[in-house]
Formats: sequence, structure tokens, C-alpha cells
Amino acid sequence: MTVVPLEFRKALGHFVTGVTVVTTRCAMGTPQGITANSFTSVSLDPPLVSVNLSRTLASFQHFRRCRAFAVHLLGADQQSTSSRFAAHGTDKWSELDYGGGIMGVPILPDRLGVFVCSFYASYEAGDHEILIGKVENFEINADAEPLAFFKGNYHGVIETSKNQRSSVAVS
Repeated sequence: MTVVPLEFRKALGHFVTGVTVVTTRCAMGTPQGITANSFTSVSLDPPLVSVNLSRTLASFQHFRRCRAFAVHLLGADQQSTSSRFAAHGTDKWSELDYGGGIMGVPILPDRLGVFVCSFYASYEAGDHEILIGKVENFEINADAEPLAFFKGNYHGVIETSKNQRSSVAVS
């Protein structure tokens, strides 16, 4: 059986993922950022997380050579932030109020959470690179609702009853 890439991508879209923005600084100090939904925990001891980055990204080399990066978990009201960092050929940082976190990585405001990581390892994996970071610091807004991605659309999570949640599409 031959796996058709477009059909494979469509099938993968049936898995609900969270939405993140990953940021770093290039060697010249310019902030870099991308939207990613391939974020996962790797280890508790040491505390490791990973993101998968396409080698076709304009900023790929900056992430591949970075010493530190931050993974921002986006809240249900941050679809525009996700779209901003997913766009190609635009100034993603224009008119954006962001801070400098520990290790000098750009930190976005108003996020559900952030994990600031030092570079730990990277591995080639097909047309992507798996970037693993050691978590040096993190912050979570426990009251915020997550932004989710499913079948090519953004979704929020709504509470339907105690201890039960369901997703709803957001435009």
C-alpha cells in the first residue's frame, strides 16, 4: 500500500491537538516564532519536552542552532496569535508587546502557559527535525481554556457538566 501524503495529512487531522507558538532568538538577536501543534512531554527527570519543526520553515535554521526556546500554550481566545505565527512572509513581531524571558527568549503575553527550555538535543526525522528542550522554567494559567486544532479548524473546549468537557468550533 502506498501512503499518499495529502491523504495522510488529512487523516492526522482527526487527532485533536493543542496549539502552541514556539519562540527563540537568532544569533543576531532577532526574535523568531512559529505556530506548532506537535508539542509533547518527553521525560519528567530530567524535565524534557519536544516540538517537531519542518525543515521548510524560513526560521528553521534559527531553531536548529538555538541555545534556548519557549513553547507557549495558547488559550481559546488566541486564534489570531496562532494565525500570526503560522503566516509566511510577514513580520510576526510587528506591534506585538512581548517580553524577554529567562535565557533571553521572547515571551508572548496572555498565554495559557509557557515552558522556557534550554536546548537538549535534536534528531532528524523525515522532513522534520525533533527539537528537545530541557525545561528550565514554566508558568501555567490554570483558569484559562485551551485552543485546540481538529480537522483543519480551531476549537475551544467548553464545560458541559462537572468533570465533562466537549469541544466547540471557533471561527
